[in-house]
Amino acid sequence: QLQLVESGGGLVQPGGSLRLSCVASGFSLDEYVIIWFRQAPGQERERAACISPRPRSTYYADSMKDRFTGSRDNARNTAYLQMNNLKPEDTAIYYCAALKLDYYCSDYLLRTGNLDFRGQGTQVTVSS
Repeated sequence: QLQLVESGGGLVQPGGSLRLSCVASGFSLDEYVIIWFRQAPGQERERAACISPRPRSTYYADSMKDRFTGSRDNARNTAYLQMNNLKPEDTAIYYCAALKLDYYCSDYLLRTGNLDFRGQGTQVTVSS
């Protein structure tokens, strides 16, 4: 069974950091593009970061590129999203999605990549 499981969310104060994990099972993550996205109640889904299987290829939404860093550890079959300087508006459920593509990340891929194969999400709440 192919599965993605996110973890690492929680309650953090403004200015704090969290590292989210996305563990893949049933398949090898090193053949997949990973897209991290988020959804807050009553708001549109927002795509945050693209992590390519190609070395050092990532792409971020403008509002997050100075604070979020995506990475992957193929040996652990896991992708990560390091989030720093968190703000209350970052509060959302965060998901990872996997696409079987061997592409470099780009604005186009981040904006249009298919998000159907995703995990159950992890809640991030930024509040004092």
